[in-house]
Formats: sequence, C-alpha cells, structure tokens
Amino acid sequence: MLLYFYIIRTLNARLLIGYICTVVLVLSLRIPAHLTHYLVLLRCTSSKTVDVIHIFRDRSINMNGCRGAIVVAEARSADEPVLTRRCVIMKVLDFTTQKYLEAQRQNAAAVLILLPKNISGVPHDTLQSFMVGESEALLKETLMPVYVAPEDEQLLYMYEEVKQTRQNVYTEVCALSLLAVLRSMVTATAFQILVSNNVPIKAITDNTIVALEGVLPGAGEDLPTIVITAHYDSYGLAPWLSYGADSNGSGVAILLELARLFHKLFSSPSTRPPYHLMFSLTGGGKYNFLGTKRWIEENLDHAESSLLHDNVAFVLCLDTLANSDELYMHVSRPPKPDTPIHAFIQQLEEVVTSRFPWVRLGLVHKKINLVESTVAWEHERYSLRRIPSFTLSHLEDPKSELRGSILDTMSQVDFRKLKRNGVVIAEALARYMYNLSDKVDKCMETECDFHDGRMSSLMSFLTSVPRATQLLDKEPSHVLLVNSLEHEFKRYLQQVYRHAFRQDKRDPDITFFDQMNQPIVMYRVKPAAFDLFLGGCIAGYLGIVYYTIQNFGYLYTKLKAAVKSKHQ
Repeated sequence: MLLYFYIIRTLNARLLIGYICTVVLVLSLRIPAHLTHYLVLLRCTSSKTVDVIHIFRDRSINMNGCRGAIVVAEARSADEPVLTRRCVIMKVLDFTTQKYLEAQRQNAAAVLILLPKNISGVPHDTLQSFMVGESEALLKETLMPVYVAPEDEQLLYMYEEVKQTRQNVYTEVCALSLLAVLRSMVTATAFQILVSNNVPIKAITDNTIVALEGVLPGAGEDLPTIVITAHYDSYGLAPWLSYGADSNGSGVAILLELARLFHKLFSSPSTRPPYHLMFSLTGGGKYNFLGTKRWIEENLDHAESSLLHDNVAFVLCLDTLANSDELYMHVSRPPKPDTPIHAFIQQLEEVVTSRFPWVRLGLVHKKINLVESTVAWEHERYSLRRIPSFTLSHLEDPKSELRGSILDTMSQVDFRKLKRNGVVIAEALARYMYNLSDKVDKCMETECDFHDGRMSSLMSFLTSVPRATQLLDKEPSHVLLVNSLEHEFKRYLQQVYRHAFRQDKRDPDITFFDQMNQPIVMYRVKPAAFDLFLGGCIAGYLGIVYYTIQNFGYLYTKLKAAVKSKHQ
C-alpha cells in the first residue's frame, strides 16, 4: 500500500515503469516485501543532476504575481508549439510580450529568463524590446511563476541543448520522415527543472520605509525654502536583480552632489543666500511614492515645526537623469508668471540655451486624476497638498519601461549627460537664489562644477546592491546603504533627521512575500516519449512472458514435435 501511494502521489511515468520492473523482480526472485520501497527509490533517483543554481522570483506583492509555486517541469524553448506544463527557457534576446503571453495562454508551468552578465553588449533594440515585455509582464495578473537567473556555463549549456533539440525535430519534420521524428523523440535528451519550497511562503507586512532629510539654512529669518528631493529605491521583475542605475540612482547621485556643492556656498556668511535649502531622500518611490506621502504627512500633520509648514518656494523632484539630450519639466498645473517656480524654470531655460543649446527642454502638463489611487510622478504628492512642485526627468512618459527594469544597470548611464544635467540644475539654482540675471561668474561656475570621480563613485556605490523596497530593511548590506546615505547627509547638511515609517500590520499599504531567492535543480533526463517507448517495450515483454506461461503446454508440444521431426 505504501508503494502504491508513493507512485500515485508523484505521478511520474518513470516511477510506474520502475514499479512494474520491481513487481516482476519481486515475483521472480521472491524479494521480501519490506525491501521493495527502497528499490523504487533507487530507480527514481537514477537521473543525472546537472547543477543547483540560485534563481530569483518575480516581485511578490499583493497587487499581482504569484506568491509561491512548486515547479517540476521539462525545459522547453519558447519556439516550441506546445508549452503546456513546461518550463519555458528564454534569453533576453528571446523574451517578448507575445512569447510571454503565449506561454501564459498555454498554461506553462513557469518561465525562466537568463540574464546576460555583460548587459552593455546587448543591442539597444533588444534591451528596449525586453523592457517593454518586462513592463507588460509586471502589469499582467498571472499564476505562472517567472524566474530570472544570471547566465552561467550550466544554464547556457541547457539552453543550447534545448534549442538544438527543437531544431533537430523541426528539421526532421520538414524532411517528412516519420521514423526519424520517432527516433529523435526517443533518443533526444531533455532537462527536468525542479523548484521547490521547503518552507511555506510568508507575507511580510512590517516593512520599514526610511526617509532622510537635511537642511542648509539661509541668511536671515522667515526665509522661503527650496526643497530638492529624490526617491532611492529600485524596481524590476526580480527584486534581487533590480539595481535602478538611471531610475533613480541618477537622481540620488545628483542630489548628493548638489548637497556637497551648496554646502561650500552656505558655509560662508558672505555667500549664504536668502533661502533655506532642504534635501530629502525617500523610500517606497516605486510603490506609489509611499515614503514621500508619509514624510509629507509627518511634516505637515504631526510635526510642531517644519520648513514645509512655512513659506515653500517650490519642490524640485529629481527622477531618471542619466541619459538623453532631452529634459522634461513635469507639472500638475502650468506655473503662473511672477511665481518662484516660474522664475526658476526661466533660469533653467537660460542655462540650457546659453551652455547646452543642443539640449531640448520641454514642459509637460498632466492634471492629477483624483479618482486614480496611484500618482505618476513624485511631485504629485506635493501638489495634492497644494505645495508648488515639479519633476525634472529625461523621460517624457511616466509609464516608460525604463522606470522599472532589471536591465537598468550602469550600462544605461551616460556619465557625460548625467554630469551635464547636474550642472544645469546647480547653475539654475545658483542663479535663482542669488538673483543673477547674467551668466554666473567664473567663481560661482567653479563652485557649481560636478566632480567626475565623485559622480562615478556615487553611481557605483548606489548600484552595488539591489535597492528593491522589500530588501532595504532586511539585508545587512542594504541597511548599510541607507546608513551610508544618512552619513552623506550628516557630512554636508544640518538638522539631519531619519524618519522610519512602519506599515500597519492589520491594514498595510502593500504586502510583500519572502523567499525571493530560491535554488533550482536541473536534471538531465530522457523525454516523456522515451518513457512511453520503454513502457511499451516492457509491456510487450511482459505480454510475451504471460502468453508463453498461459500456453506453455501448447507451445511445448509444438516445440517437441518440431525437434522430433528435425531429428527424423
């Protein structure tokens, strides 16, 4: 009974064949019954293990995506016509929206994406195609697990073998050779993919989102405040592979460099402007700017005194600034003349026109839809509280696939353009705060110069670990990253505060799930057609034995007569 239950539970054809062989062996050799269980166990572990590799699951939140899955499936190429209950193996070059949706339509067991180690060598069109497909996959609700693994020797070998098997079958079908097709189906080598969860996946509702703030106080009292802010977290199909170089490592790097540059100007009473300069770094930006929302509420609704309570000139949000020769100012309402935000935008235009005439500067107006539960840009969180604000980015579309991709790495960063955008912002701020109508003098221009080495170091530091929101308060290296950002604030700013916002466990804004890093086991096995072929051979053999036993007298008589006639 134990043996029968084991076979039914696994639903594996090889175990059934092993069971039949074991029964024949037991009946023939009269092996004790208590040893038969071990015979079947030995039979089922005869496949060759290729390797154990760590893979990364798609982001697991309560909006969409699978919370957990046990995968036991045969690896197949995305070009296969039948993908049902198969694990579809794709490279970045293969991954498209159509292929992903086809795998989902056919109820594939899983999708495994192989990520190249050197993304800079991937053609730009391929990167864009993958990012579009990744964005579509993030929006689609599915129960099909999606795994991402960096390419290595074993995975590439498996991928090439699977592709070659598909090509061989296609060639033989085109040759219209039924025998060749059957031979290929029987003799081909397949790979079995196993992903298992030894521990139940648990929901995480106690994530802590950290926001940092610091101030450079101006010369005087009751001064207007300029707020410069950026979110520091990243987003992508796999949290452990989301480094967010351009979105939004670039915004954080420019903000930190602005803090260093203006620290010099604010340090001397003779060059201290009549403005407070406030800097803010917030988490949860990729999840509806949750950290920004909580930070604004903390300053406006709970704090007894805050610079946001007083005269705020405008809020400048930095988002995705490491590429392109275009800069877009995103606003919720067109700025009125004679307002601080309008005057600063004019300064931006003058700096771009005088120093970087090839750069296109545009204004994008998008009203806030109060019916929607999500916002497109960070400045909308401030606009909802009637604080004048705008976002500066090289992206025109807030739904751009670059804002949430595992391919957003250092290969997407153009350091010359990153530095140029930082210089534009620094010089426009200096012009506005010091009321300089003409070109900034040489001394001020030197103070507003960005250091190439520091910008490179900041970007390397920010992309040294993935900055997905669900990782930043759990892993030691990620906690160290946030602590280092706080150290940078304390180095150049005053009145530095660290705000830690913990979600309500009973009613969390967002729920994550653990076990985002799981091992995958690959077995090199024969395909299911080989099991059927072997089962047919064994069934035929057993049928012949059974027929021989049942008709032994008749066969013996015929054989005896044939031998007797031969001797005569």
